[in-house]
Amino acid sequence: MVKSVYKSWNRRCRLVVREKGSHIEHVRDLHSKPFNQITRVLVALSVYLLSLAHGQYNMPSFATNRTTMVHLFEWKWTDIAAECERFLGPAGYAGVQVSPVNENAVILDPYRPWWERYQPVSYLLQTRSGTEAQFGDMVRRCNNVGVRIIVDCVINHMTHRTTAGLGTAGSSFNSANKQYPTVPYGPQDFHNAEHCPTASGDIENHQDPVESRNCELGGLRDLNQGISSVREKITAFMNYLIDFGVAGFRIDAAKQIWPQDMQSIADGLKDLAWQHGFPPGSRPFIFQEIIILGEEPMAGSDYFGSGRATEFKYGLYLGEALFGRRQLKDLANIGEPAGMYPSDYAMSFVDNHDNQRGHGAGGTNIVSHLQPKLYKIANAFMLAWPYGQAKVMSSYVWSGDDADSWVGPPNTDGATDDVVITPEETCTNGWVCEHRWRQIKTMVAFRNLVGNAPVQNWWDNGNNQISFCRGNLGFIALNNEGSDLDRDLQTCLPAGDYCDITTAEIVNGACTGRKITVGGDGLARVFISGGDEELVFATHVNAKV
Repeated sequence: MVKSVYKSWNRRCRLVVREKGSHIEHVRDLHSKPFNQITRVLVALSVYLLSLAHGQYNMPSFATNRTTMVHLFEWKWTDIAAECERFLGPAGYAGVQVSPVNENAVILDPYRPWWERYQPVSYLLQTRSGTEAQFGDMVRRCNNVGVRIIVDCVINHMTHRTTAGLGTAGSSFNSANKQYPTVPYGPQDFHNAEHCPTASGDIENHQDPVESRNCELGGLRDLNQGISSVREKITAFMNYLIDFGVAGFRIDAAKQIWPQDMQSIADGLKDLAWQHGFPPGSRPFIFQEIIILGEEPMAGSDYFGSGRATEFKYGLYLGEALFGRRQLKDLANIGEPAGMYPSDYAMSFVDNHDNQRGHGAGGTNIVSHLQPKLYKIANAFMLAWPYGQAKVMSSYVWSGDDADSWVGPPNTDGATDDVVITPEETCTNGWVCEHRWRQIKTMVAFRNLVGNAPVQNWWDNGNNQISFCRGNLGFIALNNEGSDLDRDLQTCLPAGDYCDITTAEIVNGACTGRKITVGGDGLARVFISGGDEELVFATHVNAKV
């Protein structure tokens, strides 16, 4: 473990310096030493010791040669099962993050918002996504085609203090009195005025560790995971899901749980079920929602013992480069050199269900499907660049206006509508399905193919045109300059003709669209029009004509 972490910090690419016309090609050390050597070794050692003391929850048990997850946000279990079999398995996706699986409050004002799924009432497996039987069938069918299921778990809190009534499985609850009899939870199981220092009972300073962990997040009743009986109920729920064959968990609002309690919950989980194809002794994959963008007393590394942390700075950095607040050339240092988590402990993503709505982190710097031209560039880069555990977003249609940011999935009288696949293999009926976009699905295959091959031969024009190789297996060029990219670039590929996987395919031995011819020296003339809708050229050894 020490070796792999240390190596990831010290991967280098030596580049040629030359000046040609008005463009200067820069020498780039792809990791520009934000940490000194001693700090690197100490961090690597601490991570290694954590992995010895606890299970390795940061390493997913994906099928061989599968690398990328997708979040099928608010999909029904029946639709996910079908998507695993007809698309995700054949396309090489590794896993699916599914929306919370347990009973939640039914919110009618506004009408059935997406965030009602994040107000749990009990641990019964009944939501608008489906029944317990449908959930189990989905997990089985997805596992059978090599696609693992990662469950979004809400274990920090229950419902908002103002709500009461019946949940999606018919369970009664009363938030005002902190009564959730189906679990059961009562007032003694929650943080109260004795624990929370604020008069309101809410988190008022999100950088204060005590407030963040002992007060209520926006009025949501805050469970006290420091109580052993509370932890036991949480782990019993998660272990029940493991018995179904799930591969891991996203932990919602993990920053609001004390790290030692999160560690105890993780250590209380079973090994993954060998009956569902997991190697004996496999630990659940865990990634934790930790929203940190700057310096503060709490750190994502506090949670590395219980899994990965969501690296919100990654999508922010990408968005800044694409919106012109940085330049594409700055992406040479994205990852640890830019102050982000070590790659083995980071979840990397362009956007997620929160920040594409302006919630969470990143604000107007976040690129989403609402800016499709830039979104294709962002996802292509993420899937080509060796950092973190990559996760692709798959959304439903909404206006993009802040006033509509609450809107739930496409529905008929509250019942979630089917995902409908068109003859062109895209989605309709209110679903966006970014994961099916050609420019994204082909880059998932690219990431699977190049594996751990190093970044080589980085080139940039000093501004917003870049290219690089992944070993001698893959090559990508991106152009966000507004003018043409037209030059000879080092592809690192064997000589031959190669199809652009993002815009074309090989049919009857011929490329249907853009292609390059690679010479014996690895060079190829690459052209990307600045006015084109498609600003990425990517190819690999399996796209040789």
